[in-house]
Amino acid sequence: MFRLSPLPTADVFTLAGPEGRHAATVRRLRPGESVDVTDGYGAGLECAVVAVRRDEIDCAVRRRVDAAAPHPRLVVVQALAKGDRGERAVEMLTEVGVDEIVPWSATRSVVRWEGERGARARERWVRAAAEASKQSHRLHWPVVGALVGAAELTRRVASAALTVVLHEQADEPLVGLARLGAADVGAADVGAEDVGGMAAAVPAAAQTGQAAEILLVVGPEGGIADAEVEALRRAGAAVARLGPTVLRTSTAGVVASSVVLADLGRWDARRDDG
Repeated sequence: MFRLSPLPTADVFTLAGPEGRHAATVRRLRPGESVDVTDGYGAGLECAVVAVRRDEIDCAVRRRVDAAAPHPRLVVVQALAKGDRGERAVEMLTEVGVDEIVPWSATRSVVRWEGERGARARERWVRAAAEASKQSHRLHWPVVGALVGAAELTRRVASAALTVVLHEQADEPLVGLARLGAADVGAADVGAEDVGGMAAAVPAAAQTGQAAEILLVVGPEGGIADAEVEALRRAGAAVARLGPTVLRTSTAGVVASSVVLADLGRWDARRDDG
């Protein structure tokens, strides 16, 4: 898949620039082969290659696709991690279908994004999300948000339909909990008895269907500090575990997102649905 924004309205167009060069010289596409192009915001073109030049290709549109935006949105707040673990997390989160990835400077994060170094690190996350979006043929590409600290994260939690802080020592499981935060899909009718008595931890917006965002908070290698857990809980977050094993920071969010997306029915959709 290639990205072009805005998408052309003509039935035959030229894919040039870095994307066209990649198609012609790296992918080595030839006339008659199929190629998909998206704007990354839900619209896509299913095309056939009609001509190839040194660094561009001509495409004929066979079909236009317009996928509705996911609802509710799934946002993963990913703590900064050492090495390339953060980028690996972004790549896999994109592939499974997360809508936004927010880098978080947690208390126990060893890595710090500061100045130009921080800007370059975030750009690597953006590139990882873009490449993974192409590989997984996503029509809606995920947003890589700005770095947040404790104050920004607390405000985001307070406005979300549901926030779940992943913690290996939590009493309640994550499975089934996403139903509480699903706007317009019956969240208001889900009672505490349905999900382990945790309805009281969900903000009022989730129970009235006013919000449309579910947050999953993933800590760093050293875990989330007790003070951070308590602050997020006061802001309205629930705390839940994934299962009997302890996962790395680079995989915990991916597994949790898979659970939530399956619970919301997002994985029942075809690719054309976004």
